[in-house]
Amino acid sequence: MVNTQLSVLVNADAEQVWLMLRDPARTAQWHGWEMEGLDTEIQQIFHSKVTESNDHLRLELEMGDVFTLEPRADGTLLTLTRGEATGEWTKYDADITSGWSMFLQQLRFALERHPRTARRTVFVDGTSAAHTNLWDVLGIDTGWLPEPGQPYGLTLNNGATLTGKVWYRNETQVGLTVETYAEHGDGLLILSQQAPLDGVREHPGAQIIASTYGLGAVALDAIADQWDAFMEEHYPDE
Repeated sequence: MVNTQLSVLVNADAEQVWLMLRDPARTAQWHGWEMEGLDTEIQQIFHSKVTESNDHLRLELEMGDVFTLEPRADGTLLTLTRGEATGEWTKYDADITSGWSMFLQQLRFALERHPRTARRTVFVDGTSAAHTNLWDVLGIDTGWLPEPGQPYGLTLNNGATLTGKVWYRNETQVGLTVETYAEHGDGLLILSQQAPLDGVREHPGAQIIASTYGLGAVALDAIADQWDAFMEEHYPDE
């Protein structure tokens, strides 16, 4: 079996990246999204039955996932090698890998763009009632979308106007910096399309995480309402 590897090059030294993995308060700025029980989840994943190397360049989690840090001249290459899913987790393995892909990008963004600012997040997910394509219902032509690091401007089908730079993209995910998602600098919007999965969902699903910084309650609520309405229309099934 070939274990899946996910890597991000973070523009920070290895010590800073290591702290993002080992300090629970810092882990909470990139792992998952704001929710009740996040602190407990972080303790279970990152501090229960884990093994860390003396040089602080390797961390093995209880489920067999392994983080490795490789210092480089231009930063630190952070790699997650997935362990083999077993038992009840086997059918969720693709979804778990997809989640880690998003979270590693959130780690990179938090450390490079907002190392001292707490995030506020909006998370929505759902399953479509038909064979919905996330990019089609959003109105994003991924073939046109610029390469990572390049500026973009989009008006989505739900009326949202977004500007910023493409943060990353892969076969199922698009990450965009969004200028209006932060009081200073920008925030991060991750859009993830999920394939049908036997025993989990009959039709395609979607997950959306908006990481915002320094916004007031009114602005944050407006973002949440916008994405809640989008999910209710296109991905109404939980």
